[in-house]
Amino acid sequence: MSDHQTPQVTYAFAKDKGVVILPGEAGARVGVRAGADPLSLLEVRRVLGTPIQLAPLTASEFERQLSDIYGARELDGGEAEAALDADLESLVDSIPQTADLLDGNDDAPVIRLINGLIYEAVKRRASDIHIDPFEDKLSIRYRIDGALTEVLTPSRKLAGPLVSRIKVMARLDIAEKRMPQDGRISLTLGGRGVDVRVATLPTRYGERVALRLLDTRNALISLEELGMDGDTERRYNEVLSQPNGVILVTGPVGSGKTTTLYASLSRLNSGSVNIMTLEDPVEYGLDGVSQTQMDHKVGLTFAATLRSILRNDPNIVMVGEIRDGETADVALEFALTGRLALSTIHTNSSAGAITRLRDMGIENFLLASTLRAVLAQRLVRKLCKTCKQVRPADAGEVALLGLPEGTEIEVGHPVGCMACGNTGFEGRLGVYELLVMDGRIKQMIHAGASEEEIEAHAFAEHDMLFENGRRLVLAGLTSVEEVLRVCRLEARKNGGV
Repeated sequence: MSDHQTPQVTYAFAKDKGVVILPGEAGARVGVRAGADPLSLLEVRRVLGTPIQLAPLTASEFERQLSDIYGARELDGGEAEAALDADLESLVDSIPQTADLLDGNDDAPVIRLINGLIYEAVKRRASDIHIDPFEDKLSIRYRIDGALTEVLTPSRKLAGPLVSRIKVMARLDIAEKRMPQDGRISLTLGGRGVDVRVATLPTRYGERVALRLLDTRNALISLEELGMDGDTERRYNEVLSQPNGVILVTGPVGSGKTTTLYASLSRLNSGSVNIMTLEDPVEYGLDGVSQTQMDHKVGLTFAATLRSILRNDPNIVMVGEIRDGETADVALEFALTGRLALSTIHTNSSAGAITRLRDMGIENFLLASTLRAVLAQRLVRKLCKTCKQVRPADAGEVALLGLPEGTEIEVGHPVGCMACGNTGFEGRLGVYELLVMDGRIKQMIHAGASEEEIEAHAFAEHDMLFENGRRLVLAGLTSVEEVLRVCRLEARKNGGV
């Protein structure tokens, strides 16, 4: 947060001229970006009324200072509540297709509240903002590292103006309150691109709104940054290098499947291959990749689009999700033509994807001949480096981890501090298991082998989800409870619970 007593030039001036007044007691230090307009320093000198000291900043340092100084907004509904007697039509103004939250001097309280909510969410690494009206309050929560945290509970009278304003920004029908609506807002925050997916839903006490924040920088994560263990990463890269077949990524909602697929496409995007994606919706833009958004209202479904995509001569296709037998059948038949297909499917384990596809009506011979690998994944919260406590594990924790009785190990525990918002965790880590098809597994699928039989062969020499999660616990990166929370089923298989 900046010092609010420090005089400041406007955001538009600072961004355009490349100068920013740095907060501090003296208030006389001025950050200067390379190539800044020298004449602008005269205006800064006039605003401060004192001699100034120059501090050279790189482009990234300058943008960070812009966000910190101009982006701070008070998360307090008092001002907005006091303004409710004003004409709400003043909120329904024209919003540009891409607006910078920090630009302009619009002091409408509800607008300032929305700007503050989104800015604070990005700052705290939240993936979602939930706005829920209840009988006596409006609950505003952030989803941070997979867990919901309540940040604001203003009066329910704020629900109407707040939802209306968000609808205007997302180009939704503000008069329609009986039907769910979906929209999108493209914003920049101090030069940083943020896409916001908006979903409204009628409830007993009014419309609830869910905002999904998509930071465009997350699309640039590489496979190396996903945190796979060495064995899984090596084998997954080998699978990606194959010219044809189907690669599936599986896991529950919010387990990072799309991030893994985007990282895989970035690895494959050499410029010499034609990569096309079918998504619902398109979450991030990828340079050099043709991305198509599904529209079920006009019949643009995964299966229908995949059938016609062959005429566009793709080498690699990413299908957002296999939801039904028709999509699965088309994707597998697509792979038979010598192309590589990547997609996601919802199952609890990698071997469970084979059972799921069978339940969708896929024949065993088609599965055996086209499926190349299934990557199952989860996300566990990472212990805060500032406050975590490491101490010897007790007998119960040793048993929960499936280790021999009497094993002496040290494990980390969450505590909570200012740095992590008193949660004890900061950031998340991926936990993976990779089932790679070999000759024996193909024979087992042909013979109709069960999920357990396939699993026993596939992971005889490789780690499953729980074992990889246990490795993170032993490395002091996460807690025993966190691994058991996301890998409880697998822990039972391994004798842990």
